[in-house]
Amino acid sequence: MHAKPIAGALAAMATTIAAITFSVIPAAAHAADNAANHAAGFPSRPIKLVVPFPPGGPTDLVARVIAKQMSDELGQQVLVDNRPGANGNIGAELVAKAPADGYTVLYNTSSIALSATLYRKLSYDGRRDFAPVALTAAVPLVIEVNAQVPVGNLQEFIQYAKAQPDKLTYGSAGNGNVTHLAAFLFLQANGIRAVHAPYKGSAPALTDLAGGQVQFMADTINSSLPFIRDRKLRALAVTSLKRNAQLPDVPTVAETVMPGFEVAAWQGMMVPAKTPSEIVRKLNAATVKALAAPEVRASLAAQGAEARGSTPEAYGSYLAAEVERWRKVIDDSGVTLD
Repeated sequence: MHAKPIAGALAAMATTIAAITFSVIPAAAHAADNAANHAAGFPSRPIKLVVPFPPGGPTDLVARVIAKQMSDELGQQVLVDNRPGANGNIGAELVAKAPADGYTVLYNTSSIALSATLYRKLSYDGRRDFAPVALTAAVPLVIEVNAQVPVGNLQEFIQYAKAQPDKLTYGSAGNGNVTHLAAFLFLQANGIRAVHAPYKGSAPALTDLAGGQVQFMADTINSSLPFIRDRKLRALAVTSLKRNAQLPDVPTVAETVMPGFEVAAWQGMMVPAKTPSEIVRKLNAATVKALAAPEVRASLAAQGAEARGSTPEAYGSYLAAEVERWRKVIDDSGVTLD
C-alpha cells in the first residue's frame, strides 16, 4: 500500500539529484573557463615581487636586476617590495597568504630551505604553501680574513686556526643564515673550533671583520667585493666549484682542501600554492628569458652572482634536496631559532 508514495519519493529524489548534478557541472566548467581567461590575460596589472630582505643587500641587488628585465618581458611592471625580518620568514608568510593569482611573487633565497629545520613553529609550510617558479641565481661565498691575520692561503689558515682552538671568532649575517652554516660546515670538516658571532646582516659583520673585531667569515661575494678590493679583507677561497670571474686569482675550496665542496646563497621565485599552472608557466618563461638577456647576465656577473634558470619542476626538486642537505648540518650545529 506504500508503493505509490515510495515511487513518488524516489522520482522526486532523482529529479533533485539531476538538478544538483547539472548545476555543479556547469559551475565547475565556468570556474575552469574563468581560470583559463584569467591566465590568458595575465598580467593585466603590475606584479609585486616580495624580497624578504633589506634594500641594498645582496639578495635585493640581484632581484632588482631580474625584476627590471621581467617587466620588459611581461609588458607590466614588476615592483620590488622589501619585507625584511626573521631570516626571510616575514616576507614568505605574506606571500603564502596572498591571493593565488600570480600578482604576488616571493623572491626567496636558500634561507627558506634552512628555515624548514631551524624553526619548529612556522606560520607557513615551504612545500605545501608555495608553487615553485624558477631557480634564478646563485651567489657563491668567499672565505675571508681580516687583513692583519697572518695567513696567505686556505691551507695556512686551517693550520693557524687549529693551533688556536676557540681563540678565533667568525662573523655571520645571523644565526642559522647560510653564512653561518657554511662556515660551520667548513670548520667541522677540517677539525677547527672557533667562536661564532652572529650579526643582524652581512653589512655590520663585514664592518667588524674589517675592523678586526672578528677574524674571519664566509660571506657572499657580492657583499664582500668592495672590502676585498680595498684590501681591508683577504680572500682565501670561494665556495663555488669553479673560480669566480670577479676573483679569478682566488682558488676554490674544492680545488684546495675539500674536493666537491660547494655552497651558495641561491635564489629563486615562488608563488602561492594554488596559483594556476598557466600563470606559473608564464612567470617561468619571463624569468628564464630575463636571465638569458646579456645585460642581465653581465650585471649579475659584475656582482659575483651566477645566473641560473630552470623549470618549475626542477626548482621544486632542487628545493627539496636542499632542505634535506642542510637538515643534518643544522642538527649538528645545534642551532634553533624558536
